[in-house]
Amino acid sequence: MIIGVPKEIKTREYRVGMTPAGVRQLVAQGHSVLVETRAGDGSGLRDELYVQAGATIAQSASEVWHRADMVMKVKEPLPAEFEYFRPGLVVYTYLHLAAEPTLTRKLLEKKVRAVAYETIQLADGSLPLLRPMSEVAGRMAVQAGATSLEKWRGGKGVLLGGVPGTRRGRVVILGGGVVGRNAAKIAIGMGAQVTLLDVKAETMDYLEDIFGGSIETLYSNHANIEEAVTRADLVIGAVLVPGAVAPRLMDRALVAKMEKGSVIVDVAIDQGGCIETVRPTSHDNPTYEVDGVIHYCVPNMPGAVAHTSTFALTNTTMRYALAIANQGVVGAARNDPALALGINCFDGACTYGAVAQAHGLEAVALSSVLA
Repeated sequence: MIIGVPKEIKTREYRVGMTPAGVRQLVAQGHSVLVETRAGDGSGLRDELYVQAGATIAQSASEVWHRADMVMKVKEPLPAEFEYFRPGLVVYTYLHLAAEPTLTRKLLEKKVRAVAYETIQLADGSLPLLRPMSEVAGRMAVQAGATSLEKWRGGKGVLLGGVPGTRRGRVVILGGGVVGRNAAKIAIGMGAQVTLLDVKAETMDYLEDIFGGSIETLYSNHANIEEAVTRADLVIGAVLVPGAVAPRLMDRALVAKMEKGSVIVDVAIDQGGCIETVRPTSHDNPTYEVDGVIHYCVPNMPGAVAHTSTFALTNTTMRYALAIANQGVVGAARNDPALALGINCFDGACTYGAVAQAHGLEAVALSSVLA
């Protein structure tokens, strides 16, 4: 199989879909890897490192897309890349299709076989390919929030850790999954007062065991959310329903009750966001203000720390890339139920229920199209 790795074109996206070590693995098993020139520059991975690993360097994105049997990326294809779609092409990347109606319909129209990192799911419910970037995003969310709280950026001018004789910053985290746990770790480390809300008792038990008296946990309901966020300096949205649009936990009326200069960082923005007032931003223009509250909603936050993120991501994606390359997407899906859940679109059929529901499409059982 020919595996193509194009350069990412999303604003300030410096990650790359494969490391030279990944190239070596694929080449050792008889596959060819085509890497667009300078695709790895943002992660500190020069073309010569890919060549040494056995890759061929392509001079254009068009060459990569047209020659590859499977394209391996980091972020979802953008409109400029839609022209490269064709029947039978495997696209293996983060897709977040529940929040991307145009991309979804284009993948279906062109009969692309789209495998989404974020919906590959193990039997225990965990999401192994989402986890590393959730860890990065959770940690970055506190950094971004702390910076946005600076007065010259429109924030309150509050230092999260405070100093002796002043109050510490108040951080509220909505959701205790991977993002929420990592955000709590950094916020506590910075000395903030941290409140985390979740609906699972076992999650709250675990967090209190880990962090002890450094964290307050509350059951996530409207009353508790309202009480917590109206006092918060920084609110971090960290909820996730695999493959589906994120549930809305805060409406605009509640945002308006927050103190002026407070900050919202919605890490769920990839899936539509969990707060009514959010919309995607970019690393070039990361924030905007609604009712006096600063919003930071960059969908590709980990792209800013590309070296760390690229290696963390490809540590997990390569296992499934090798399975697809060796067995084909059909064979790999039949042999691995976790990988099968990653297939969102297949030969014109929408095979992931939450995506179909988000866009009013018919959900087709994967087993029927694989047959």
